[in-house]
Amino acid sequence: MAATAQPTAGGLMVAAPSDKVPVRRVVAFFAMVFGMFMSILDIQIVSASLSEIQAGLGAGADEIAWVQTSYLIAEVIMIPLSGTLARIVSTRILFSFSAAGFTIASALAATATNIDQMIVYRAIQGFIGGGMIPSVFAAAFTIFPPSKRSVVSPMIGLVATLAPTIGPTVGGYLSHAFSWHWLFLVNVIPGIIVTVLTFNLIDFDKPEFGLMKRFDWWGLASMAVFLGSLEYVLEEGNNKDWFNDEHIVMGTVAIVIGATVFFWRAFKVPFPVVDLRAFSNRNFAFGSIFSFVMGIGLYGLTYLYPLYLAHIRGYDSLMIGETMFVSGLAMFFTAPIAGMMSSRLDPRVMMMMGFAGFALGTWLMTQLTADWDFYELLAPQILRGVSLMICMVPINNVALGTLPPDRIRNASGLFNLMRNLGGAVGLAVINTLLTQRSQEHYLRLSEHVQWGNPAAVEQLRNMASNFDAHGLDGSTIAIKQMAGMVQQQAYVLSFIDIFLLLTALFSTLVVCAFAIRKPQSGVGGGGGH
Repeated sequence: MAATAQPTAGGLMVAAPSDKVPVRRVVAFFAMVFGMFMSILDIQIVSASLSEIQAGLGAGADEIAWVQTSYLIAEVIMIPLSGTLARIVSTRILFSFSAAGFTIASALAATATNIDQMIVYRAIQGFIGGGMIPSVFAAAFTIFPPSKRSVVSPMIGLVATLAPTIGPTVGGYLSHAFSWHWLFLVNVIPGIIVTVLTFNLIDFDKPEFGLMKRFDWWGLASMAVFLGSLEYVLEEGNNKDWFNDEHIVMGTVAIVIGATVFFWRAFKVPFPVVDLRAFSNRNFAFGSIFSFVMGIGLYGLTYLYPLYLAHIRGYDSLMIGETMFVSGLAMFFTAPIAGMMSSRLDPRVMMMMGFAGFALGTWLMTQLTADWDFYELLAPQILRGVSLMICMVPINNVALGTLPPDRIRNASGLFNLMRNLGGAVGLAVINTLLTQRSQEHYLRLSEHVQWGNPAAVEQLRNMASNFDAHGLDGSTIAIKQMAGMVQQQAYVLSFIDIFLLLTALFSTLVVCAFAIRKPQSGVGGGGGH
């Protein structure tokens, strides 16, 4: 006998105590998962192919970064807003219209003829696509009973971590095999299918249109200013030398003003644009903190590995994608194992195992040299992929699995926002430290490469003689090459510093996992329990 739907506070239609879930809801959920996959994939799909897009649009070096930045700024505004929108118009309308808008924006991005058009289309794509991500987390804990969590949680955890990891791989392949336009055209057919399926099959909540009269427009405006400015400052701060740039200063002022108004409205108005009460749940609060740190690990390492391979090894986007694919495979094969572990182990133990594996992987990277290639990076990448899955499944369950059904939609937006903000903060810190530490290492190394150092003089003489033999100005070329070698080594040492800091961070989380209360089995949104 199929599970019957019973209404709860907030318009949700939650499965009755029977563990059986109707087939239409299962199909709808899989369609939603695929829509979320497309949205998260598009964060990173352009990262390895920005040079191709830059050449195709005739954009400047300082402009092309906005192809990614505009998407992230728009997405980070929509993610927390999606819970309130889903409550007003229903998950069915929000998700299907988001999928349709994302598909249209993807097609428009493929037709862009200049950088201004591309930035606008990417912002639309990010904003509308951001509505799909939290809806999937909410649906997983709304329509599935706790007995199904060991299957559902690994699935959404896999998509949330696999999509940004394989983004450079997929992007590198598409831009090499076809053209950069296919980075966006690849979304069109799947987007249409997801739109049709979700519009016709999602049925687990009802709209509450009356809430629109109480919608907090000032809260929405202040949240957009706060989160949009925060994402901009974090993304652009290092490139613009932080507070030495007037735009970063203005962005910081906007953050303070926007945050002040937003938090004041969130605690004052009866129907805030984002309900922050979920943070009063201790497990959700700690789960969100862990999600923030996992965002640093997920997006930070997805950024660091390609950066090393491009700048030190000279890899192109396709070669970077092929090397990075290892982490994706490790996640894929670990997902079912993580699901089985989640039904047998204390989630805190799983988190400790995942954080420890992450710390071990980053510690191995502290032995990095300029000669490291695919095989040297193999073990750290496998550890990263396995550890991400082992961490994400219990973090999802702990954060969202014990909340009442009517608060899950809003909480899932906050939970996903924390992961994205973690990635933004992590990238800002990583970029800043790479710049500062490479400069410091260069100064220290260059002190030893001088005429008073016999080894350095001998090296320069040998290098110069090779060029002199070919009738070239050997001394000048040798000095330039030596400076390049020192710069490269300084860059490698700055990478090692970053990996050492990440090792310390994840080692600390091993201990912090015990701050979480062990969730009671059978509690939470799914199944109406």
